[in-house]
Amino acid sequence: MTHCKCLGLLSLLFLTIPFSLSAQRTDQHDSISAGEQRVSEVMQLIDHFYTETPDMDRMSTEAINAMLKALDPHSIYIAAKDVERANEGLQGNFEGVGVSFQIVSDTIVVQSVIDGGPSEKVGIMIGDKLIRIDGQPATGDTINNKFVFDHLRGKKGTTVVVDVMRQGTLYTFEIVRDKIPIYSIDTYFMVDDTVGYIRLIRFARTSVREFEKAVKELKRQGMKAMMLDLRGNSGGYLDIAVGMSNEFLERGQLVVYQEGRATQRQDFKANGFGQWRRGRLVVLVDEGSASASEIVSGAIQDWDRGTIVGRRTYGKGLVQRQFMLKDGSQVRLTTARYFTPSGRCIQRPYTDGTDAYRDDINERYKHGEMVSLDSIHFPDSLKYKTAAGRTVYGGGGVMPDVFVPMDTMRLSDYYISLRGKGLLNSFPLQWADQHRNDPRVASFELYLKNYDSFGLDSLLTAYALEKGVVRDLDKEASEPERTAHSDCYMWLMLKAQVAKDLFGIEYYYKVMKEADDGFQRAYQLLNVSLD
Repeated sequence: MTHCKCLGLLSLLFLTIPFSLSAQRTDQHDSISAGEQRVSEVMQLIDHFYTETPDMDRMSTEAINAMLKALDPHSIYIAAKDVERANEGLQGNFEGVGVSFQIVSDTIVVQSVIDGGPSEKVGIMIGDKLIRIDGQPATGDTINNKFVFDHLRGKKGTTVVVDVMRQGTLYTFEIVRDKIPIYSIDTYFMVDDTVGYIRLIRFARTSVREFEKAVKELKRQGMKAMMLDLRGNSGGYLDIAVGMSNEFLERGQLVVYQEGRATQRQDFKANGFGQWRRGRLVVLVDEGSASASEIVSGAIQDWDRGTIVGRRTYGKGLVQRQFMLKDGSQVRLTTARYFTPSGRCIQRPYTDGTDAYRDDINERYKHGEMVSLDSIHFPDSLKYKTAAGRTVYGGGGVMPDVFVPMDTMRLSDYYISLRGKGLLNSFPLQWADQHRNDPRVASFELYLKNYDSFGLDSLLTAYALEKGVVRDLDKEASEPERTAHSDCYMWLMLKAQVAKDLFGIEYYYKVMKEADDGFQRAYQLLNVSLD
């Protein structure tokens, strides 16, 4: 990636640059390769001689996709109509009404309402069922996520009218669309008097600001040790990964460097103004932690700044620049590899083809890597040393310092059936909707105190029977340990799901931490280090 001095530390994983062939070449005819010439000739032949009128736009799109697929799994083409949707998660906002939703029994149910957003301002509440949108029916088997996005999202300042069913009463709201923030941190809280927890789900434009705000609040509450959860975080902008790493490292310490065939080496270093440069730190990762997540965890590991806990990360060490084409479409083209401070490239091989590359996580599971540390082997050629002399490896993700196996005992047939039919989502939401005015759930503390009296385990079992999910008692009797373990996890998830539907996503994690092996291991490490 070409360095832009005016950005300082800023360098984008997806750098948007208007692109023109004529601007890049002083003599176009001399620089066109034989391969390019063949493609051009074939397109001209089709255009002039094909028996029917060819769809040149579709052909060119498929040709571009085929060319990029031949390069690597992360170079992609984005059609002009899809650009805004593809980028909004990283930009940190979109234009809409400010709710998240779930489709339950062909009905759109509001799951959360963004504070200060358009829907919150007019009185939309969690549990509201959207019956009509701009007079058009919004229920039935044709309703899907695309329908909701197409009808609720729109330009800032435009109005959408929604008819809402709330506990048997119909209400009508006029909502003026506005800019809606997409948060990078979906929850943070104090685990105890000294340990704080922050879950970062993406690296977007607002991530560093959100992190600094969370740290400030948790320090105010007494945080002396931090759990940073990057599990499932698939990455984002490179400059944001550098900014997040900067929060933990001292001035001048290398965060990451990148170089490629047409790109000179470029180093990115910490500026020394981070908010958590000395406090105790554990970073949680797994096979879903990729790209920017690996930059942060790799830098922390190489400098021995904290302890990495979990399972081997995804293994994406390629940097894409985002080029704008004249028609508004975009190409995300791999231009460099990035390397951790010790010199590791954590990109896993992709020479066996895209399908094999995409299937790598399943192969890890088949080979036992998810459950056994002994099944993971790295060649000596991939060996590197951290600042303190510890051995780490490159060539396929960041291997954690402390391995936490996947708990496969949770996956009983009954649990899988409930999840597969969405009953562990629909039932908690239905129950929460019926009890929002119940004084026994007026607060999270009251909910926990009264939970056992609700009998939700039995109610879910009866609900599942109504939906055609029956327990195989004979099989369960032959696997008593798995059945008991899975049930314990399932009932806790039910408790957490109801808490989320009543009080928000933070409370899901506050409940589920009891059965989260990675969370518990990280907490144990921090408690030991604090003693």
